[in-house]
This record gives sequence, structure tokens and C-alpha cells, in this order.
Amino acid sequence: MPNPPKPLLLGALRPNVFRLPKGRKPVYLPSFTVTLIRTPNLPPTMASFIVPLNFNKLDLKDYLYHVYNVPVISIRSYIQQQRVRQDKPEAKLPKQRRWYRPRSVKKMTVEMGAVSDGLEGTGGGPFVWPAEEEDLEQWDKTAWDSAQKAQEEENKRFGPDAGMMPKEDRKTMAEQAKALLEGSVAWRPSWRDFGPAREVETDVDINLGRRASGKEPSAGTGQKTSDV
Repeated sequence: MPNPPKPLLLGALRPNVFRLPKGRKPVYLPSFTVTLIRTPNLPPTMASFIVPLNFNKLDLKDYLYHVYNVPVISIRSYIQQQRVRQDKPEAKLPKQRRWYRPRSVKKMTVEMGAVSDGLEGTGGGPFVWPAEEEDLEQWDKTAWDSAQKAQEEENKRFGPDAGMMPKEDRKTMAEQAKALLEGSVAWRPSWRDFGPAREVETDVDINLGRRASGKEPSAGTGQKTSDV
């Protein structure tokens, strides 16, 4: 009779801890820019970034984990196409009907993992934006707003649909018409503001000055001149 099998001795179970493998591509001086966007409408466990167009989800996940020690659970990405505008952004005087579409923007929204979930690392957890600055005068906020308002007015004045916009003197003309209808101002033709009527062409003796000085008038001199 064969010998019965020996019982298998099981060791202590290790906790199921997720260990993200390190990236194999060494990057010493990153040539890309990752911008964190202020998103007050998202929950504290999520953050949104603007990344380069050639960035993928694994790149951002590896970047956040190994640079900031922040574990990432999931990532959603989308490419936002920009609106068509006239001429390039660096043009001082945009040319009409010269259309230009700026480069698209790629955004990624990540869901960060918390330390209590058993993920490795000290990062993660709720992320709360700091309070916004209320006093912006140290950054010349008033001058910036004035420049923006002047730029918007100039764009409206020289835009492609500037001819269809109401003129600035429209309100003044309405006030003048209202005053005429109420009788507070008497109507007067505009030609009366130029003074009394006078003859434009008159017969003038241009040789009168020559006779007074003792000189004879030259032949072929005209006798009619304009009194304008």
C-alpha cells in the first residue's frame, strides 16, 4: 500500500498590496509641461491636468507616482479642439478672412488613491485647492482689466461684423429727436449755421493794384476771379 501524501504546509498570507512598476525610460530633464487646472467643481479625490498631445495615460500615471508619490486609480482623457479665429495669435493687427485654428489642447482627469486603500506610498488622499487671493492689486489687476476692456472694444470696432453694429452716436441722435418732439429745442436747418448767403463768383479788377503803383497790366490777364 503506497504511503499517503504529506499535508502541504501553507505560510502566512501576504496582504494584497498593489505595487506599480517603475518606468523603464529614464528622464532626467523633462521636456514637457504638465499644468494643474483649478477645478472647484470636482471632488477632492480628482484633479485635472493639461498635458502635451503626445502624452498618454500611462505617462501621466508614472509621472505622478514617481515624481510626487501620488497613486492614481483611473484616468480619463480627451482632446479639446480650439475655435477658429482670424489670423495667428501673435499678429498685432489680425487680417480679416484669414482663418487660423490654434493647436488643440489635451486634458486628463485623474482619480487619486488614498493611503487607507492599501496603496503604496504616502501621496494620494483628498486634495483641496488653497483659497483664492482676494487682493490682486499687487499683480496690477486694475490695469489688466482696463487693457482687456480696451482690447475688446478695439476688436468690436475693427471686427468683420463692425458695420452691422450700432454706432456710438445712436443714443445722442435719439435724445435729439426726443427733444424736438417735446418742443424743448427748435428745429433749425443746418445751412443757416454757415452765415448769410454770398456770391461765390464776382467780377474783381485784379489790375487795380498795378495801376496804383504806376505799372501797366500785362496782356492776357483775366478779369474774373473766385471769392471763395
